Amino acid sequence: MKNTLILKTKDVNKDIKDIEKAAEILKNGGIAAIPTETVYGLAADAFNGEAVKKIFEAKGRPQDNPLIVHISDFEQIYKIAREVPESAKRLCEKFWPGPLTVILPKREEVPAETSGGLDTVAVRMPSNKIANKIISLSCPLAAPSANISGFPSPTSFSHVECDMTGRADAICDGGDCDVGVESTVITLAVNPPVLLRPGGITLSELREVLGEVKVADAVLNPMKKDEVAASPGMKYKHYSPKADITIVRGNLFEFKEYSEKNPEFDGILCFEGEEKYFKDRITVTMGSEKDSFSQAHRLFDALRELDEKGAKKVLSRSPSKEDVGLAVCNRLYRAAAFKIANGITRPVVGLTGPTGAGKGYVGEYLKKKGCYVCDTDKIAREITEPGSPFLDRLKEEFGEDIINGGGSLNRKLLAQRAFKDRESQEKLNKLTHPEILRISLERCRDALDRGAAAAVIDAPLLFESGGDKLCDTVICATAPEDVRLERIIKRDNLTTEEARRRMSVQQDDSFYREKSEFCVVSCDDSDIEKQLEPFFRKYIKEQVL
Repeated sequence: MKNTLILKTKDVNKDIKDIEKAAEILKNGGIAAIPTETVYGLAADAFNGEAVKKIFEAKGRPQDNPLIVHISDFEQIYKIAREVPESAKRLCEKFWPGPLTVILPKREEVPAETSGGLDTVAVRMPSNKIANKIISLSCPLAAPSANISGFPSPTSFSHVECDMTGRADAICDGGDCDVGVESTVITLAVNPPVLLRPGGITLSELREVLGEVKVADAVLNPMKKDEVAASPGMKYKHYSPKADITIVRGNLFEFKEYSEKNPEFDGILCFEGEEKYFKDRITVTMGSEKDSFSQAHRLFDALRELDEKGAKKVLSRSPSKEDVGLAVCNRLYRAAAFKIANGITRPVVGLTGPTGAGKGYVGEYLKKKGCYVCDTDKIAREITEPGSPFLDRLKEEFGEDIINGGGSLNRKLLAQRAFKDRESQEKLNKLTHPEILRISLERCRDALDRGAAAAVIDAPLLFESGGDKLCDTVICATAPEDVRLERIIKRDNLTTEEARRRMSVQQDDSFYREKSEFCVVSCDDSDIEKQLEPFFRKYIKEQVL
């Protein structure tokens, strides 16, 4: 056990002697816990491999996990990264100092201990004045969160003191952290850039600066077998309390209903104001349901509090993935080792019908009644836009030349090859249908998480694609042939002959009626409400707490 020095570092001017002491320890190869605006970090000289090893020993952390190098001045980045593209400069100009980490190709001077053996390095400039001062007085610092590996990250001095006393050479008392979750991590070592870990800088903010930014699958899912962690915080189970957590998807009514059916759970993690519904359990709150920033600030404190109160098995509300909520979900999913239960009782609904049948009218009415409607035609266009990874799968099947020089899809050439015979069309369908349905279901689940009365998959080929198997029920829209003909001619600017030809290759009304639970004859939008009454009576239940 080390003799850990406690240093007062709350004021950059008044506490300068203790700040200088921390810098001295770090320059001399020691390790110290320092405050940042995100969470407390356990720091060592980033260029001293032996010092960095001490971080892993103190945390009990696997050495294949890369660390973030913290700098105090932008010019220091050139000592760490061998390439600094314009995209990095734009991001840093916008968000540094602050909770953003960029991954770049590393210089040879950065030891393998710091980079986790990768040929890339993660860099950020903290906005916390104490952290910035310590770095400026010492050197660039490698620093993961200052907790025992796998447990919740520390956002206050008391957390660090509990975890790192006897493990670190020094702990700086810098008060509470502002953000509450670790920095956003984006890799610029690939094109397009990929968000590896969400944080205080949101995906939409990154896209405002860079344009296209992909999201790594491991943000909300376990890493694949043998996948290498390109960023801190990507391991399967992370940020975890001792308590066993299960996340329950659904609104408060559904969550309460689920908890009542599962009395073996002694702990509840919920949003502020919901405690009154769980008086028979150990209840801890994690911020406001409508304020993802408050959730981020509170989450790790809440996870530690569950342990302090003795909770063993915990049910947790599922946050929204919007904005900083994506970071909260990322941390909470890993804290729960991805144990996610579905408490949602509101339905996923299929909406289908032949062309010109008036699905749009039905969809608009459902939206007015609080339902979310997912347009599969729109998704089909999205997955074939320039930069979409789905284009690579199309290239493999239909040839490299279906992609134009600028990266756009040559739709005419694809159509020639995909529709030349039934076998080719089947190949295209086997590629596109599962991807479109996967995205549709993902968006429907998100909408239900956000409180939609129902989630509707609007798909002309719902039955042909197997999409009906994802739905609790199906509504079909039909209309008299003359009404459909008039709509198609007007909507698509076709001749009567062209419109009739399009209608002739589609299934007739009986195909949809026989396979659907509800049918709406859509001549206009005035009579839809009455025809959908049976659907609402059966599937849209009033939920009162």
